[in-house]
Amino acid sequence: MKTADQWFDLYGESHRNPVNKAIHWVCIPLIVVSLLGLLVSVPLPFGGEWLNLATVLLAFGVGFYSLISLRLAAGMLVTSTGLYLATQALALLPWPLWVTSLVIFVLAWIGQLIGHVIEGKKPSFFQDLQFLLIGPLWLLGFVYRRAGISY
Repeated sequence: MKTADQWFDLYGESHRNPVNKAIHWVCIPLIVVSLLGLLVSVPLPFGGEWLNLATVLLAFGVGFYSLISLRLAAGMLVTSTGLYLATQALALLPWPLWVTSLVIFVLAWIGQLIGHVIEGKKPSFFQDLQFLLIGPLWLLGFVYRRAGISY
């Protein structure tokens, strides 16, 4: 298993342009919120308000992150909970949650692709799908480094 720094270095290879980085700071959280909103919208025959496909994905993600770094996984648990709660706010809008989430998802991915056109490099997940999980962690890693928190 790669270390956090190894993942961040590999991910960072296609995220050096400041405009692309700025776009990612906006679009990655929007993609996560919208994906969670889409998953919450899928009805399950069991569970309840907190057991749904979104929380299953979050549990899987935090489990994956814990293999990389327990401190980053703890931060992602807090961050993911906040992003999940944002889906609850989206559900208060006058449109179905899945519609709002789908629009945000598509627009945020368009933003990401524009960032990569500016960067001149393909998105990292074309190389390895695990990078879809690394994007949010990469942002959190930056916050940790800026705050002087080791991971």
